[in-house]
Amino acid sequence: MKRCLVLLIAVLIVLSGCSKTETENSAEKESYELNYAVFFPATHLQAQTAEAWAREVEERSGGRIRITMFHGGTLSNAAQTYEAVVSGVADIGMSVFAYTRGRFPLLEGLDLPVGYPDGLTATRVANEMVKKYQPEELSDVHVIYLHAHGPGILASKKSVRSVDEIANMKIRATGLSAKIVTALGATPVSMSQGDTYEALQKGVVDATFCPIETLKGWKQGEVIDYVVDTRAIGYTTAMFSVMNKNTWNSLPEDLQAVINEVSDEWIDRHGEAWDQSDREGEAFVKELGKEFVDLPESEQSALVAAMDPIYAEYIRSTEEKGLPGEAFLKDLLALLK
Repeated sequence: MKRCLVLLIAVLIVLSGCSKTETENSAEKESYELNYAVFFPATHLQAQTAEAWAREVEERSGGRIRITMFHGGTLSNAAQTYEAVVSGVADIGMSVFAYTRGRFPLLEGLDLPVGYPDGLTATRVANEMVKKYQPEELSDVHVIYLHAHGPGILASKKSVRSVDEIANMKIRATGLSAKIVTALGATPVSMSQGDTYEALQKGVVDATFCPIETLKGWKQGEVIDYVVDTRAIGYTTAMFSVMNKNTWNSLPEDLQAVINEVSDEWIDRHGEAWDQSDREGEAFVKELGKEFVDLPESEQSALVAAMDPIYAEYIRSTEEKGLPGEAFLKDLLALLK
């Protein structure tokens, strides 16, 4: 009887081990179908870069992850993409933090006019800042990575040789860039990029603040005459790629590692894509024979000084919410030195 009991226990242990191995093997072989909401149209270089990320994840996962792309707001519009990911409507989403004003108070600091020199730098800085601060406002998703465009410049129908000449101009601007326009004594006029071409053409606005890639992408270079180098106060627009937390937690560790590995590589891919777009935009405007204006050092310093109220407002508004806005801005500036 005793020998039978020992044999029974041994058999159960073996069966238990087999069951565990089968479960682990089953988890390793399970496939995952994910969707990805991207607000850029499929033809945009950033949409293509996001799709390349998805295909690379699929390949390195050995086909265990499959990702269906939904470009151009077809799964969720740009302003609702983050919440679509939180709720599970989208497994993965890419959009712009600033499209949901007030939702990301600390991260609004990424868009400040701190003099970003290019998109690669802006993208690297954005990821470094999120890694360091781990903001609570992103705690309801898994962050894949951030990216950000190159410096906003002033594209104008009028000649601008000094900061004083910007005052009293009507300048197309939205969100943070509208605050920049106001700080420079000009009048911000809010409108979509799609409406800006005609507004410049008809004189509704005198100029627009935008990354230079916009002058080609939206053909606005055809209806401006000057590109003013305002990179001393170059602002950016930070964008996110995030995953639903339940989706992330459902993935086995080896697939999570695949996504993290590819995502780390794609940070620079997105930053370089923005810079490629800017180079194409600059070449487009030069081919049109438009004039590039380099403001003297004294005027660049005047631009920077005019931004002080914007920095102060950011620090005040974040610290009223108990957020470390002053430290965030200090660290941000340190990364740009």
